[in-house]
Amino acid sequence: MSKIIIPENYKSKLNNYETQKAIGLIHNVFERHLSQALNITRVSAPLFLEAATGLNDDLNGYERKVDFDIKEDGRHCQVVQSLAKWKRHALKIYDFYVGNGLYTDMNAIRRDEDLDNLHSVYVDQWDWEKVIRPEDRNFFYLRNTVEKIVNAICDTELELRAKFPQLNQLTPKDRNVFFISSQELLDMYPDKTPKEREQAIVKEHHTVFLSQVGGVLSNGEPHDGRAPDYDDWDLNGDILFYNEILDDVIEISSMGIRVSPESLDRQLTIAGCDDRRQLPFHKALLAGELPYPIGGGIGQSRLCMLLMGSAHIGEVQSAVWDDETRRLCEEAGINIL
Repeated sequence: MSKIIIPENYKSKLNNYETQKAIGLIHNVFERHLSQALNITRVSAPLFLEAATGLNDDLNGYERKVDFDIKEDGRHCQVVQSLAKWKRHALKIYDFYVGNGLYTDMNAIRRDEDLDNLHSVYVDQWDWEKVIRPEDRNFFYLRNTVEKIVNAICDTELELRAKFPQLNQLTPKDRNVFFISSQELLDMYPDKTPKEREQAIVKEHHTVFLSQVGGVLSNGEPHDGRAPDYDDWDLNGDILFYNEILDDVIEISSMGIRVSPESLDRQLTIAGCDDRRQLPFHKALLAGELPYPIGGGIGQSRLCMLLMGSAHIGEVQSAVWDDETRRLCEEAGINIL
């Protein structure tokens, strides 16, 4: 059974039909705001990739990929876990230029996900990537991009609430992002777990960008796992919102300035992943043949949860849940699709 929080006296403010209308509105409106804010263009993306290319995301390195072979020639393919590497490759082959980029609907299967109110085996997100100049690889550029994304979220909420005024309003605190590094957060709360540290800072500031995720901190551990071959661990982070319904953190986006040849070389060694240097994607990156980008993923179902005040991700996406989870949700008035 998945781990589930049942909020006291919870009741959805939208019926089934209104929920579907609201999901469609959020998708349409947010895509418009995001594409305008970041100057990115929608493209088509793969559902699966050939394993030998090295383009699939390894996440934390232990998650099992969903794989299969093609009847025609026995080629080994994998359902994507994310498109972090594919997008950088696509920027080159689609001829995107500096200041311009792409976004797409990413649908993934993560079979080893620990299921709860925010996590499902099915992952849906807007994956985006944008070409930048080498000199834009700095925290100021990262911060500016984070603020644009948060403004796009808050502007979407205004349009959603105009159609569905019964929904809760985001507060002015939600638009003002509090920036803090994972090391600074550890220094503030040295006796808390990473999850507890996030809960404490987000409950105080509502919207937080937690930067520098992946590298080892002063306690000898990283704040959270991050693959070594897409984000630069010094120039990345997570956009976290306060979820009032669950009294908890909801991570809306993981993003960052991508690795340079130099930072990839360093991070592969630190992570013990030097074997990846021989994969086509990594060879091209180390040789300086790919653009310098910034990019990330923005959870579609999670954004719907945040803006609609949902208690469980199953209210806004169709997925597979165990019988006990469905029973508990039904008894609590949480309508799982």
